Amino acid sequence: MSVAVVDWGLLPYGEALVRMREVRRERAAQRIPDTLILVRHPPVITVGVQGTGGEALPPGLPVFSVERGGRATYHEPGQWVGYPVVDLSPRGRDVRHFVHDLEEMVVRAVAPLGVRAGRRPGERGVWVAGTRKLASVGIAVEGWVTFHGFALNVDVDLEVFRSFRPCGLDGDVMTSMSRELGRKVALEELRAPLLDAWEGVFGGPVRYAPLVPPALQGSS
Repeated sequence: MSVAVVDWGLLPYGEALVRMREVRRERAAQRIPDTLILVRHPPVITVGVQGTGGEALPPGLPVFSVERGGRATYHEPGQWVGYPVVDLSPRGRDVRHFVHDLEEMVVRAVAPLGVRAGRRPGERGVWVAGTRKLASVGIAVEGWVTFHGFALNVDVDLEVFRSFRPCGLDGDVMTSMSRELGRKVALEELRAPLLDAWEGVFGGPVRYAPLVPPALQGSS
């Protein structure tokens, strides 16, 4: 089955959240195909449904409480953030399997650049050597259509993670592609590997599409 890939560039989180929810509604109505949204966000904290109002968060950053799984995490322009909007009905409505495959996709995407990653028992996300977290994963599902997704640290300021407890963990566990490879890694180096990994795990082909939900046409 084909998947539309859209790149929203650098977009404030609040605007992306509105758009992503609308894309989910369009997919649930069967008006668009499965869609992988790629985006970057200005610095922001998001808190999932396992988070609490009493969490100590970095001052001076906008905070959004959202419906995805997980706790608090940090986004910034040095990440590839991916929001797969996928109808799980043809995939057996298996949410756990979908999350596992999403992690596997990221594992495969970073491998061509020389990073050997995997999973850590009992924890979500993608890890290096089971001790350093390279990517966070947290989705939501409504009407058997997924939204939210993954955040892959490519070249980020890891000090921000040390100022709170990302995903309920010590901030020192967070790592990035640049840290693991000992050089500055550009986001563009991951674009093709991400799409190749999607096809390898979820099937394809993937195709770029100027997909704008009807309700958002004309918006900036």
